[in-house]
Amino acid sequence: MAKRGGFPKGMGMPGGGNMNQLMKQAQKMQKQMEDTTKELEETTYEATAGGGVVKVVVSGKKEVVAVSLEEEVVDPDDIEMLEDLIVAATNEALRKMEDDSQAKMGKITGGMGGGLPF
Repeated sequence: MAKRGGFPKGMGMPGGGNMNQLMKQAQKMQKQMEDTTKELEETTYEATAGGGVVKVVVSGKKEVVAVSLEEEVVDPDDIEMLEDLIVAATNEALRKMEDDSQAKMGKITGGMGGGLPF
């Protein structure tokens, strides 16, 4: 005859505290992720290109917040090079931001890919 009750001990039913502990850990992880996300959003990341003649600063919100150009890089006869340098510096700053974000979130999630295992 089948046993009534369907859930083994530890699956959230009376007598099993494992589910409560798992929920507490999930809530703690969620709070840490929220705090880290806020910290990352308030951080800026800087990169240069062309030996420092172009500098781009991005925020943790993936927004460009500043572009600085040295006078010698502004050549009306070679606008394409300046455009390329701005793109390169912007992409590098965004890579730095993404690397920092992944490293900090990875410490919280323990390599679970940023999500919970369920």
